Amino acid sequence: MRSLKTVILEEAQGEGFARPDVIAGFTVAVVALPLAVAFGVASEMGAAAGLVSAIVAGTIAALMGGSRFQVSGPTGAMTVVLLPIVHKVGIGGVLAAGFLAGALLVAAGLMKLGSHIHRLPVSLIEGFTAGIAIVIALQQVPLVWGLHDRGDHVFQVAWDSVTHASALVSASSIMAVVSAAILIVLRHRWTLWPKSLIVVAFATAGTAALGLDVPTVGDLPSNLFSFSTDFLSDFSTVAVIIPPAISIAVLAALESLLSAKVADKLKGDGSVHDSDKELVGQGLANLVTPLFGGVPATAALARTAVNVHAGARTRLAAVSHSVVLAVAVLLFASQVALIPIPALAGVLWATTAQMIKISELRAEANASHLDALILVMTLVLTVVLDLIVAVAVGTMLWLALRNRLTSGREPLVNDDETFGD
Repeated sequence: MRSLKTVILEEAQGEGFARPDVIAGFTVAVVALPLAVAFGVASEMGAAAGLVSAIVAGTIAALMGGSRFQVSGPTGAMTVVLLPIVHKVGIGGVLAAGFLAGALLVAAGLMKLGSHIHRLPVSLIEGFTAGIAIVIALQQVPLVWGLHDRGDHVFQVAWDSVTHASALVSASSIMAVVSAAILIVLRHRWTLWPKSLIVVAFATAGTAALGLDVPTVGDLPSNLFSFSTDFLSDFSTVAVIIPPAISIAVLAALESLLSAKVADKLKGDGSVHDSDKELVGQGLANLVTPLFGGVPATAALARTAVNVHAGARTRLAAVSHSVVLAVAVLLFASQVALIPIPALAGVLWATTAQMIKISELRAEANASHLDALILVMTLVLTVVLDLIVAVAVGTMLWLALRNRLTSGREPLVNDDETFGD
């Protein structure tokens, strides 16, 4: 296997490598810092787990993946999958499931399955993306109004948290709503400013200055990057680990390949990612990250887009993002500990608002009756049950569509529509 130094040097040849990539990496890191903390907290694995994932997985996936522009780490979609797993098998079980998911991804890449994943219909992708956004939004409700019950249904937990809250209007709820509102209103303005970081910084300073009674991230462990294989003992209950591992692997594959395809389009220089190599890279990242206690990772579309727009040319940009995050954590761990959790919930609410694109949902729903059915069913099943069931049912409906097309019936959807197009 080539050394990491060889990978970087080969990638850099003829690409004008160095300063533009370092600048792009710094820009992405500023955006990624509050999100890594937020997704770690939201998954109930902790801020440290989110940061470790962004740093470790971000580096490995950047070097070994199939795209020059991907930025990987914890994501909102992965949080949706992880939270019920944490409740069922604990953090050690999640680390074991993430490790097994990494092995599945590597196997999928070696078996050349990447190109086939691209064939999923757009209506299915839009449906589960919107469903994931809704689940992320609901998951923040207990963080803002208090967690009263760890039920299996996120909508029921959210409802119980609100109905049993001592007060609907509190410092926590005001901070979360205001943070989200600011980011939503300003999302198309001052695009070069790290608005999420600024909002979180002001919320942190305001909490300290006013002595607000809101939950905070808390102290990060001093041994943030400690190596451990203790979680491997959770493989003794492998029957419990396999289903969540499959969920993590499927989501990582879907989200990473979608992000890679979008990155190629955004760059616009003829760049084409290698789908199978990307699966292997994401798999290796998820094999290593649990060894340091990190959240299972996947490519992050928003951070990848920022990377491209910031001028990234090679893999060094994503690696630089991880280095900057590592330095920031080492130097400012005490400040990270003071970040109020409601502000992070507000950041994630704003993120979900950007994930749901009404115009695209309407276009897919109007494309055909079957597209509308796949869209609605995938969305509902993602919220009510889980992603794997949603994708399985949506795929079966799509196969029925393909059979209808090949039998000469009137087509219900454009056969050229593929995943991410």
